[in-house]
Amino acid sequence: MSNGWSTRKWFAIVATLGMFGSSISSAEIIDYHQHLYSPEAGARSSPGPKGIDANFLVAQLDAAGIQRAVVLSVAYSFSNPNKPPVPNEYRHVMAENDWTSAQVAKYPNRLLGFCSVNPLRPYAIKEIVRCANDPNLRAGLKLHFGNSDVNLDNPEHLAKVREVFQAANAHGMAIVVHMHANMDHHRPYGEKEARIFLEQLLPEAPDVTVQIAHLAGGGGYDDPATDEALSVFVEAIERNDGRVKNVYFDACGIAIPGVWEDKASLIVKRIRQIGVKRILYGSDAATPDNLPKDALERWHRLPLTQGEFRTIENNVAPYLLAWLGRVRSN
Repeated sequence: MSNGWSTRKWFAIVATLGMFGSSISSAEIIDYHQHLYSPEAGARSSPGPKGIDANFLVAQLDAAGIQRAVVLSVAYSFSNPNKPPVPNEYRHVMAENDWTSAQVAKYPNRLLGFCSVNPLRPYAIKEIVRCANDPNLRAGLKLHFGNSDVNLDNPEHLAKVREVFQAANAHGMAIVVHMHANMDHHRPYGEKEARIFLEQLLPEAPDVTVQIAHLAGGGGYDDPATDEALSVFVEAIERNDGRVKNVYFDACGIAIPGVWEDKASLIVKRIRQIGVKRILYGSDAATPDNLPKDALERWHRLPLTQGEFRTIENNVAPYLLAWLGRVRSN
């Protein structure tokens, strides 16, 4: 953006106007945490070798009564250091982001795409800049600390992630971050890492929305470290800490059978402490055991009020405002 208006200024204004869940339609459910998988990415990931394309996803959203979804690229999966390496890794990352771009372009009024990258890779900034010039991906950036094996206690990792946050902010790209560290390898995670995130990462992206996935967890709410981490942000919100002014949380994957029921009261308590206007609904990848219709039904088993469910499902994050404005004008 030019002519005296920097990208940073524009997105700061949008964030201010849109903060605290502006509602455009009281009858529209928005899924803020979806994924598409190319056949190649599917072969490396849990959805399996067939992958998930836009036609399939939109059909499943229709079955669930969900009008729109934010689609988070899984390009980072090609640089998972705990999986067999792929030759020409960056080429695969670019190809997956490009494939996601082409897929969401088929449904421009239903799907909004986000780029993704492993923030520790030397090409991370280059790929962010490339995505920022793609009209189908420039809205945001997905980071997966667990998949990318980010350890915020490692000064080198932290420095690289800070640079990525700076780049996203400079290009006006919202950030959706799976903040929970790698669970399979027992990387450190909890209050300490959440404070590092609050104090050293959020200040690097002051002008864009930062959406913390899974209520700061890794899916479910059975890991005590998740509540430790989330509590850091709850306290920051309660004291009106300016660093969390543009922070939202998605509740994606919270109601996983067998891992949330005994924590139901605690989950609802945390949601209310955060404030329902900051909570975004998400159902995660539309795999056979997690189709959007089923995920939505499980979500409604939480002991929230119907009014709270409606508010959360209809919340409009600031980064959707411009897109939805264009959609509604067509």
